[in-house]
Amino acid sequence: MTELDYMLNTKPDIQAIYDSIPEGSRVLDLGCGDGSLLELLRDKKNCKVQGIDRDQAEVMKCIAKGIPVIQTNLDQGLSYFQDKSFDYVILGLTFQQIRQPHKLLFEMVRVSNFSIVSVFNLGYIKTRFQIFFGGIMPVNKRLPYEWYNTPNLHLGTEKDFCTMCEKESFQISSTKRISRSSDFLTNTFPNLFAEICIFTISG
Repeated sequence: MTELDYMLNTKPDIQAIYDSIPEGSRVLDLGCGDGSLLELLRDKKNCKVQGIDRDQAEVMKCIAKGIPVIQTNLDQGLSYFQDKSFDYVILGLTFQQIRQPHKLLFEMVRVSNFSIVSVFNLGYIKTRFQIFFGGIMPVNKRLPYEWYNTPNLHLGTEKDFCTMCEKESFQISSTKRISRSSDFLTNTFPNLFAEICIFTISG
């Protein structure tokens, strides 16, 4: 299994994010992990990349790959970056782990031309079944967490995210959805049939 195959298996939003970023872009990845996505963008698309992660072990992996990285907590914001320092800022499946995610999104819009945010959709039909029929919180087999030790602080639906963007005046320029259902069902009833949603927000 290649590194890309592994990423697609554990983080299915990666391919959609990778495809969304043009060659030669300036890219900041928030919660970049081991830097694998940034490495692909650097090597395959000649992008200028920068990562941020709070985990020291992941930061060391980035350094080993030659990925410039800052070790910090995203709740502290992005004040050390100037306005429009990047073409794209990525927040991949980490939005729900931030204490005040809307404030971080304001910062993302400030420092970039486009912000890409991927989120799990709690309104997904399978999670509804787990709650309704099983009486338990949803379990995602892609993530090694139980309800009591998950890093997620804010669990919302596709509709919740769109409502937040409207309330906070964020402009969603495009949306991609990952689903195991047909494109017709996913696009017609995204809050029910989209497992993961990837939003591009213009600055």
